[in-house]
Amino acid sequence: MNDGALVARGIGVLGAGDPLLDDVSVEARPGRILAVTGSSGSGKTTLLSVLGGILRPDAGEATYDGRPVGTRSGEPRPGTAMVLQTYGLVPSLTAEENIAVALRTGGTRAAEAVRVAASALDRVGVGDLSERLVTELSGGQLQRVAVARALAVEPDVLLADEPTSELDEKNRDLVVAELRVEAQRGAVVVLATHDPEVADLCDDELHLVDGRATGEPVRMVPTSEDGPGHEHDMFRRPQ
Repeated sequence: MNDGALVARGIGVLGAGDPLLDDVSVEARPGRILAVTGSSGSGKTTLLSVLGGILRPDAGEATYDGRPVGTRSGEPRPGTAMVLQTYGLVPSLTAEENIAVALRTGGTRAAEAVRVAASALDRVGVGDLSERLVTELSGGQLQRVAVARALAVEPDVLLADEPTSELDEKNRDLVVAELRVEAQRGAVVVLATHDPEVADLCDDELHLVDGRATGEPVRMVPTSEDGPGHEHDMFRRPQ
């Protein structure tokens, strides 16, 4: 994994009326979790789509380590994992198979893919549901399976769109803790949320209102200034 940043500069996305995003700039660093906050319709999902390379902006550019975030065909660059609000799971497959397929696509052998998939499901508390078809799962369970799939591939960029919206407090904190593990591994982690309590579990925040960033683009505090014992307090946002 390299030490590159995920950077958006002057992002603009046109809408049917007002812009969906208007001159939005942000930088997400490896080892930290950036929360993109705002109410419904503020532009959170649109920004994550741009950062993931699945939506080409009408203005500005998004790069990872100085290179485009997407491919020419409009797919995320290799090494990017996305957790979508719609989950993006294959309904005819089990929870485990959904994850194993993603791993096999990346070249992981079958037996290893099954082992890693089971481990990823355990990480988010749904290991007992590995053989269930995703059509048999609740919204919160589907959400955690989608997160597990992203964790399993060990991406260098992990973008999660409202990954805790259907979870209770215990499972919400568990999911954010596992995203923290990925950040500590060296990944760039960006999550969109309308929940201020989730934002408080992150390091940095970009707040959107009607497609525009409000205040400072992002609040950043160097990890070295977080103070002794921070490694045991994963949910505290540096002040």
